Amino acid sequence: MKTFRHGTTTLHYADQGPYDGPAVLFANSLGTDLRIWEPLLPYLRPGLRIIRYDKRGHGLSDTLPAPYTMDELTDEAAALLEHLSLQRVTVVGLSIGGMIAQNLAARPPDLVGALVLMDTAAKIGTVQMWHERIAAIRAHGIAALSQPILERWFAPEFHSTRPDELALWRNMLCRTSLEGYLGCCAAIAAADLTAQTRALRLPAIAMAGSADGATPPELVQTTAGYLNAPFSLIDGAGHLPCVEAPQQVAALINQFLAEHIQPAQHGLA
Repeated sequence: MKTFRHGTTTLHYADQGPYDGPAVLFANSLGTDLRIWEPLLPYLRPGLRIIRYDKRGHGLSDTLPAPYTMDELTDEAAALLEHLSLQRVTVVGLSIGGMIAQNLAARPPDLVGALVLMDTAAKIGTVQMWHERIAAIRAHGIAALSQPILERWFAPEFHSTRPDELALWRNMLCRTSLEGYLGCCAAIAAADLTAQTRALRLPAIAMAGSADGATPPELVQTTAGYLNAPFSLIDGAGHLPCVEAPQQVAALINQFLAEHIQPAQHGLA
């Protein structure tokens, strides 16, 4: 296991592939940890340096008291890239991970060279919606709301044909730290990245599951428009297409990398 520290916080990450390969940072969704990307990894092109991490309050990383801000979450992603002496990486961001990716891309120095936005947006939901979710989970726990969350995560066919796998994803969700989950909910509630995402000028693509109940495809497509980025619909997938349709998602990422990414992306000046 690999760790790095940001201030007093210890965070967990994985770093796989050749040191001098094109670096790709994967930032996962609310209520998941870095294992969310495992179904995707076998289909990605060889030679990549693949970096995954657990944001605060998720996986094996430390939990801090809620609430969190998007800038705090982004500071941790930046600290990881600086810890690894990386710049101009491609960031693949899912849901809140996509918001972190957008926020990171807007910062100097040039830590981000390209974006892959998956089931995310510059603004997700309303302040009232998130505060209602925070209150409900604070009162009753994550497990009590796990069924509607899983219905947004996965399309109906996944629920009916892959029940054993679904149970594992439910376990991942329910074992997420309460403070970590609520802290990230607060960060999403307060974040509107529309203006800064509109100002970005870098290669990007976006995609969304057709059955996503958390970030509907039209919302993701709107954010893609801010970046003049191609948008792809992953038919029959929910909020986590990297799990339901890893081959299709990997094909899109591989094509994007082949078109836009240069071999060497490490070594901060």
